[in-house]
Amino acid sequence: MAGSEGRRLFPELWGGVECTLHRVGDCFHSQIELSGHMARPADLELFATLGLTALRYPVLWEMVAPDTLDHPDWSFSDERLPRLHHLGIEPIVGFLHHGSGPRYTSLIDPGFPDLLGRYAGMVAARYPWLTSFTPVNEPLTTARFSCLYGHWYPHGRDDRSFVRAVITQCRGIVEAMRAIRRVIPAARLVMTEDMGRTWSTPLLSYQADYENNRRWLSLDLLSGRVDRDHPLRPWLAGTGATDADFDYFLGCDMTPDVVGLNYYLTSDRYLDQRLKRYPATSHGGNGRHRYADVEAVRARREGILGHEEVLRSAWLRYRREVALTEVHAGATREDQLRWFHEAWQAALKLCREGVPVRAVTSWALLGSYDWCGLLTSMDGRYEPGVFDVSTKEPRPTALATTLKQVALFGRAFHPTLAHHGWWRRPERLFPGCRPKSLLPGSPPPAAGGVVVIGKTGTLGQAFALVCASRCVPCHVLSRAELDITSRPSVAAALERFAPWAVINAAGFVRIDEAEGDAATCFRQNAFGPGILAEECARRGIALVTFSSDMVFDGSKGTPYHETDPVAPLNVYGRSKAEAERLVLAQHPGALLIRTSSFFGPWDRYNFVTQTLQRLAQGETVNAASDLVVSPTYVPDLVHACLNLLVDAANGIWHVANEGAVTWAELAGHCATMAGYDAAAVIPCPASSLGFIAPRPPFSALASTRGIVLPPLQDALARYLVDTAPPLK
Repeated sequence: MAGSEGRRLFPELWGGVECTLHRVGDCFHSQIELSGHMARPADLELFATLGLTALRYPVLWEMVAPDTLDHPDWSFSDERLPRLHHLGIEPIVGFLHHGSGPRYTSLIDPGFPDLLGRYAGMVAARYPWLTSFTPVNEPLTTARFSCLYGHWYPHGRDDRSFVRAVITQCRGIVEAMRAIRRVIPAARLVMTEDMGRTWSTPLLSYQADYENNRRWLSLDLLSGRVDRDHPLRPWLAGTGATDADFDYFLGCDMTPDVVGLNYYLTSDRYLDQRLKRYPATSHGGNGRHRYADVEAVRARREGILGHEEVLRSAWLRYRREVALTEVHAGATREDQLRWFHEAWQAALKLCREGVPVRAVTSWALLGSYDWCGLLTSMDGRYEPGVFDVSTKEPRPTALATTLKQVALFGRAFHPTLAHHGWWRRPERLFPGCRPKSLLPGSPPPAAGGVVVIGKTGTLGQAFALVCASRCVPCHVLSRAELDITSRPSVAAALERFAPWAVINAAGFVRIDEAEGDAATCFRQNAFGPGILAEECARRGIALVTFSSDMVFDGSKGTPYHETDPVAPLNVYGRSKAEAERLVLAQHPGALLIRTSSFFGPWDRYNFVTQTLQRLAQGETVNAASDLVVSPTYVPDLVHACLNLLVDAANGIWHVANEGAVTWAELAGHCATMAGYDAAAVIPCPASSLGFIAPRPPFSALASTRGIVLPPLQDALARYLVDTAPPLK
């Protein structure tokens, strides 16, 4: 790390690998194993392309010395740390990341601090060229989850366990840094803590005051601020902290060199005794009052505290360099960009005001697993980060481009950054917290945004709804406004609306009618998209268009991938195959989505909806038992396509919900999940259903490129919730 002399005009760009290695019961769960990073040292070269100056990186105690400190395994860090050094990226080494230590200790073990100190000394002796350390990530948060809420080991649920865990971890940080500095005298402590603010109703102001004081506890202990006048001193003394504990920290002289703030959209909280306003899962209390504890972003009209005030308050309190050490949003791709952009802009502003903001850290470079459930169950629910590792090779997302732009130019460029993230829009609020009338959304601009072609179709309508929910302004056009089969019409519309992207959701969709009207089918499905691709390419406009599983003949017998050769059996399939050829020839940067068998909550004519309607009326349903497909939930499809569009992905992608079923099996699943008699579904051969066009017997889709939608059963469950009015 460079010195901090003089005013900093720009923050540094740091990165971080989500590396939580936590314990639940007797099981340890490792994020770097789940992401595949353990087996991919070449990831470090990918990180180097982003322009990072430093990387928060794990040399985790539980991984290196799981059984004893006497027999450490340094193979991972021996390979990775020198490689980072060679790439010009400074490692900021972490020893515990939401961990409780190996099996031979715990967060409430009196021997924990000395053991961690011994381990830290071993790391320093092996790598004496290291300069920066985070011995324990977020000790306060880890103590809450492990010893107050009981989610993680050692599963405590009381204030005494919580306080002991905070003190134990902070003592561990002190002993670790003392051991390190005996080898590396100038070693820097980069302390990280989750840092949100709590608001409340007037009745609960005492609880909010307590939590706002508590958020600083780990930093205050290390900085020697917990003296007799500290507002938490009486509470700490009453929950097990001893005079020896207080004296230890008052004399430790371990104020962090960099105060690192991990700030999320869930960090700010709001407490409210009016329980009916909020979900039951948020209800709790403190023994004195019952109240809901919810995200402030969803309950407080003024919204969140924001990165600027988070940084400023830490600087004013400690007068040390500050940094945003985790910046990540669990959100759609453009909102991930908007969240990072807000953080970067706040850091820039403060730098120019003279506040020493050291860095902004793009967290979860490889994404994360199961944080949506606070890691209490490991179900493989993956959320991409700067790279998407849902396939073997990491794929850069739009965040990767943003980081490169920030590193090179000090700012990011993306059309979606002109609009607010969901946390800045009024519809973010719980219904009970909203004003009586929300301000209407801004109308689409006269020019710019996204053009969606296919105003009356299922996909076109779905894109209109989802774009509005994601604050991606769009113009949804009918054939009268943009006829893709007419070059003058296409050119005029593109000149008028000047979009940054076009989504072609129009086309001839009647498979059986196509057999008798091939000319119209080819004109709308192949030649029109070819014209559109050529005109978009000429203007540098991104293009998304759709193809079908009907481009395959079904002879493979297993799910088709993007690289499998096409061999359509019917006119509709041939028109889509020709469209693929024409579009990619005219616009190699186009995104071409193959998908299949739509169902969704916004139209009443799809197979799933009609099946449930017939079952509700007591009718039987005949469905093909010899055609295997990949049913696709329209909301999932549209969200995935928008993410890929924002990422500037191109080429052919298969996007369908995970799961291959016959139409009869799909109908049976619908019946069972909706509570109807599955015996009302009558499996039959496709030849008995009156189809004119031949269908491939097996046209299920799979992908080698990384987009795997949720499983079909999950999609059907959400469909039943999302469909209104209820079908039963």
